Amino acid sequence: MKGSKSLATVGLVLACTVITISLAVCAQAQTLTQFDLNGQTGYEPYTTVTQATDGNFYGTTGFGGPNFEGNIFRVTPSGEVTNVHNFCQEPNCADGWAGNWPPILASNGNLYGVTEGQTVDGVTYGQTLYRLTVDGEFTNLFSICSSGCSHPLGITLARDGNFYGVGGGGSSNNGTIFRVSLNGQYTVLHSFCVLPNCIDGNYALYPPIQGNDGNFYGTTLVGGSENTGVVYKITPSGTYTVIHNFCAFENGNCPGGTYPAAGLVQDADGNFVGATQSGGTGYNGVVFKITPAGQYSVIYNFDRASAYVGWSSAALTLGSDGNFYGVLGGGPSGSWDPDVSGGVYRLTPEGVYTLLYKFREGLGYGFNPLAPVIQGTDGNLYGTDAFGGIPAGYLTPDDGYGTAFQLTTGLSPLVETVPAAGPVGQSVIILGNGLTGTTSVKFNGVEAEFTVESDTYIKATVPAGGTTGVVSVLTPSGTLNSNPQFAVSK
Repeated sequence: MKGSKSLATVGLVLACTVITISLAVCAQAQTLTQFDLNGQTGYEPYTTVTQATDGNFYGTTGFGGPNFEGNIFRVTPSGEVTNVHNFCQEPNCADGWAGNWPPILASNGNLYGVTEGQTVDGVTYGQTLYRLTVDGEFTNLFSICSSGCSHPLGITLARDGNFYGVGGGGSSNNGTIFRVSLNGQYTVLHSFCVLPNCIDGNYALYPPIQGNDGNFYGTTLVGGSENTGVVYKITPSGTYTVIHNFCAFENGNCPGGTYPAAGLVQDADGNFVGATQSGGTGYNGVVFKITPAGQYSVIYNFDRASAYVGWSSAALTLGSDGNFYGVLGGGPSGSWDPDVSGGVYRLTPEGVYTLLYKFREGLGYGFNPLAPVIQGTDGNLYGTDAFGGIPAGYLTPDDGYGTAFQLTTGLSPLVETVPAAGPVGQSVIILGNGLTGTTSVKFNGVEAEFTVESDTYIKATVPAGGTTGVVSVLTPSGTLNSNPQFAVSK
């Protein structure tokens, strides 16, 4: 049980496992539906969820489960939460422990993820890569490395079929960017802080994302010329370049923002958007845009009012309406401010900010989102709260185990491709709803060969003549378009 809070508790029926809360903002109703974890299905989810081919959402925790070493949970769109896999089931945790990053869906329909560690024959290894089917079959594939690479902080699946990620270790023990293949070949592409005064950056919290140009882009929290973080670019072969240094408070109030605490998202124009913890005209961080060439600008300054909701705690998500969606959160267990319960906001490309939902602290309520929201194929936003929810036999606000949630904002259903880029001939999964009876799949207007595998996913092939643009799927209920656009590479 975590420490109790000072705010008044709110009575509600504890028998409910799903609660729905409505909040009107700017004359548009936002409806949040909460799905509670119960300890056995997870405890303090610090990461977001991933939608799979069965239409359900999968997430991980670093705690919880019967062994308290973390687990993988499943949430249906209707709110049923189940435990799919408990880590540390094998002797000496040979199957790994602590899933601190959401599983990633690959184009073969399986989910892949990393664990914090593994012990085999008395030897502790730094990271493992696992595979999970939607039927719940878990396979620990291999140890990524045996030393100097502990605490994996996340992976992303690239167009070449390899995973790229960030973790600990490295030649200066300040972290790495690495590549790992499905057959276990591990390569360190860059060790942070190898240059004097860490001008190449230090302490990367999120894995880089692959841009439309094929290179990877990410941020570090500190390091750089001012020791306040950088935006970097790295090629698949490992050529590393700092494209932006954030400012230091010694140079004023840092109107450009400082200390980027989250990853990046690419917009429809090919630029990257991210957020900082501090700086800006309101001193509470900014949302920024940066081109692949390093041209930097501020889209939005968080003001002092946002400090009473939370700070920008995760990467933004590009919605199908062209706007960005982000979360404001507090901090991890033992460090958060009880008066800062977090929220979900929308930001237009022009910088118009709307707080869509403010979480509240009280008995039964989930609060403090620390991971990005994602847009499901039903158009709704999905995410997690690290704390709160219906407690298991306790009567203080934060005795819950955390929640997953669905936020309805009026966005329309869509389809999503996995991967989001690839060459002609690439096999692609298309996620959606109501796909049975689909009669056409087009890549930017060019017909593609496809097979309807179920009501929630299609297999298609990038057609000859296909170009970068929207993938459209003609279903019996109408046409569903993809978000983001699919990038056809050479």
